[in-house]
Amino acid sequence: MTTTPTPTVTLRQPLAAGGTFLPGELLSQVRERFLHVDTCPFSGKRVFFENAGGSLTLESVVTRSTEVAGIPDNEHRDNPASHAVSQIVSSGRDDLATFFGASGGVIFGGETGTECLFRVIRAAALAAEAGGSILASSVEHPATYDATAQWARRTGRDWIEVPFDVATGRVTAALYADCVRPDTRIATILHTSPVTGMSMDVAEIARTIRAVAPECMIIVDGIQHAPHGFLAVDDYGVDAYVVSPYKAYCRFNNGYTWLSDRMSVVDHDRLSGKPADAWELGSRDPSALAGVSEMVNYLAWLGGHFTDDSSRRACLVAAGQAMRAHERALVHRLLFGGADLPGLCGYPGLHLIGPEDSPYREGVVSFAVEEVEAKHVVAELGARGIRVHARSDDVFSGNILRPLGLKAVTRVSLAHYNSADEIDACLAALAEVLPRA
Repeated sequence: MTTTPTPTVTLRQPLAAGGTFLPGELLSQVRERFLHVDTCPFSGKRVFFENAGGSLTLESVVTRSTEVAGIPDNEHRDNPASHAVSQIVSSGRDDLATFFGASGGVIFGGETGTECLFRVIRAAALAAEAGGSILASSVEHPATYDATAQWARRTGRDWIEVPFDVATGRVTAALYADCVRPDTRIATILHTSPVTGMSMDVAEIARTIRAVAPECMIIVDGIQHAPHGFLAVDDYGVDAYVVSPYKAYCRFNNGYTWLSDRMSVVDHDRLSGKPADAWELGSRDPSALAGVSEMVNYLAWLGGHFTDDSSRRACLVAAGQAMRAHERALVHRLLFGGADLPGLCGYPGLHLIGPEDSPYREGVVSFAVEEVEAKHVVAELGARGIRVHARSDDVFSGNILRPLGLKAVTRVSLAHYNSADEIDACLAALAEVLPRA
């Protein structure tokens, strides 16, 4: 697995800090590459604003992974088909390294991103020096929030919950600094929240943790961040980073984890004859890795429209910057309105999670409306062809909504293939659903 550190990419045209829409012709080309971009196979015409639950899927991912899924041969046999499968797997791993921005370490696949996080946290908890504490934040998904609590209990350690700032929807390095101890063995960080929509400064938080607990194993949930910009694990100073490809334009299949060199060799479940840094149990699905390669091909194609640097990694960085700028422009239109339609911020009694002008928001806008249930808003928008979702005080979101004093929120989640016209369709539907007085 080889790649180069994150390059400094110069874009052909600077992107505005407040957001820049993708050029219309390019956006049309982008949308043509995705399946079901504006039509649901079960309900017909609709706008898809449920991307935080799983992105749209690239047509090339489905086509290529289907082709590979039909190959009956396995790796490690002496025949041409087996050799071809091995090349597909090897290329997929190299493309994952490019996607992660990793020049070293180990990448392995698991059942899901959640399963990967539980497995890495378990291994870290069992391998770390006895005693001490395990650190997690209340803004995290249960994949890390529950896993750290359970493994702290099972290993007799203190479980420390870092509160998040309810005004901003984020957890900061300063909040971690108040909770980390010299004996903190494991800490988890959420890169981007699928509920508040806010991203965290992973590198700054990691530096803060290591200033107090240098040997702490730091594990990052990057599942929600992955489809909203480029990854750069070489720059973060962490030990594990997990993504779920179905959130990043691939089909449902599994999760992938990058591990640092030191994390890769902690004691963990593996076949006895395998190397110390082997984490995969059983054969990998080559069709899934073929799909990952198609996803990286797509991002390289997209980024090539914004930079003259032809390296694969540089194109991915440029794509991430352009995607982020487009999403910020979409979010601004949703919040402040357009085409003579009021934005969310124009409705009295509407409570928005996080500041309306936050630069940390990544494609997710969650809100609650006084005396209007979130499920009602979701149903009414759905009846008008706008697909959104409600997050409730449940196993997935309760630890985040309770500090906010909310029982449920309506979540509108965007991606770079969404358009300003779709935002306007959503605003028109909201004008019929939300009270104005």
